[in-house]
Amino acid sequence: MSQGFPGAQGAPVTGHVPVLRLGEVLLVTLQGDLHDSTAQQLQEDLAETIVRSGATGVIIDVSGVEIVDSFLGRILAEIAGQTGLLAARTVLVGMRPAVAITLVELGLTLPGVHTALSTEVAMEVLRQQAPSSRFGGLGQERL
Repeated sequence: MSQGFPGAQGAPVTGHVPVLRLGEVLLVTLQGDLHDSTAQQLQEDLAETIVRSGATGVIIDVSGVEIVDSFLGRILAEIAGQTGLLAARTVLVGMRPAVAITLVELGLTLPGVHTALSTEVAMEVLRQQAPSSRFGGLGQERL
């Protein structure tokens, strides 16, 4: 069943990670491990899409990520910083307990990354806390 889905079953993701627009929110679903070039392309795609669409939020679903390392942690922090500078907020959803433990053990606090237990909760939080103007904030908080 996983045929045709990059990164299915923990395989490295190469090429392109789709960025879906849901109103003023962009949704990215990560599956497996990201290669350097794919992560860089994702950052560029998100920045361009935020500017072009005027999106005020980015949800990154990491439920398909089995293992996190310092590279992925750094990429998530960079995406949050970048989206914050573009006046959008980042919410990370679907984090497995093992991934959260690993991030803490690696000392990665992911500044600017908000968290929610599900995509639905993240959407609601972004809707309720949408900025009245296009000024972003980079404070870390648990949603």
